[in-house]
Amino acid sequence: MNKDIFCKGYTWGFFSREGEMLTEEAEKSMKRLASNGLNWICITVNGWQETFASTTVFSLYGLTQTDEEIIHAIKMAKSLGLKVCLKPMVNCLDRAWRARIDFPTEECGYWEKWFDSYNRFMLHYAKLAEKYGCEMLCTGCEMAGMDKQTAFCKDMIAKVRKVYSGIVMHNINHGDEFRFEWLSDVDVIGISGYYPVTDKEHKGIEAMNEKWKGIVENLEKCHEHYGRPVMFAEIGVRNEQGCTMYPWDFHDRPELPIDEQEQSDFYESAMAATWDKDWFCGYFWWDWKATLPPEEKAKENRDFTIYGKLAEKTLKKWYTEK
Repeated sequence: MNKDIFCKGYTWGFFSREGEMLTEEAEKSMKRLASNGLNWICITVNGWQETFASTTVFSLYGLTQTDEEIIHAIKMAKSLGLKVCLKPMVNCLDRAWRARIDFPTEECGYWEKWFDSYNRFMLHYAKLAEKYGCEMLCTGCEMAGMDKQTAFCKDMIAKVRKVYSGIVMHNINHGDEFRFEWLSDVDVIGISGYYPVTDKEHKGIEAMNEKWKGIVENLEKCHEHYGRPVMFAEIGVRNEQGCTMYPWDFHDRPELPIDEQEQSDFYESAMAATWDKDWFCGYFWWDWKATLPPEEKAKENRDFTIYGKLAEKTLKKWYTEK
């Protein structure tokens, strides 16, 4: 483990509505999350653009957390003894995945216009992160179209470093580990670790453990290639039977049974495979809601959250006993 940074972390508050982070329910949610032995928390901010081909990133009333909320959440996390990664994230109102943000030609200045807007967005939160002592800033999440623009990305990181003195982490998707040479400009390479670790013939934790071996070998090569530590900036799976074959998928399949054991085994196997690697620096599991249902209702939830599920006990075991 990279002891200088190692994140026993979780992502909190994604898609929370305006005002939600200021509530007593949000405070209870973060306290419950922290009680699992966390030393870091990743706080998300939702930015928006109209479509995957738009050139303007903006805040949207009701759907973008206000600065007041983000500052409150940062202070709340620090009062619980947590280090903070601030993660501004762009989403598309046409429901396109942010990795699809792209333009059909390098001509006409589309990328220049887009980065002018994205840099204003990112620098606003970089300054906020600096002012309120966030130890880490994530400069992009699963944005393969953007990440292909080497010169613009290097310029963006340089601009961020002029206003932010903490750890700069950039979040790429699994499968993109060797695509973007400019990643040597950041401090930590974050990966969305939604790797399939079972298939129809190979199921259960033993199959997961075996699958993780090859994944970890590839992650170590990624570290060696860029000379940077690697972490899972996102990782997780839903508690629905078969979900470890496609951990990235957020769609409910009500015809399939709930399976807390499979979700828990994913957590167990992922941490067992990576925990002690000296080039690896932790996890921001996906994701924990700012407002929690009554605990007796938690097991009805099929989402990525582990609140009230078997995987929460697994996480707490690793975060408190290791």
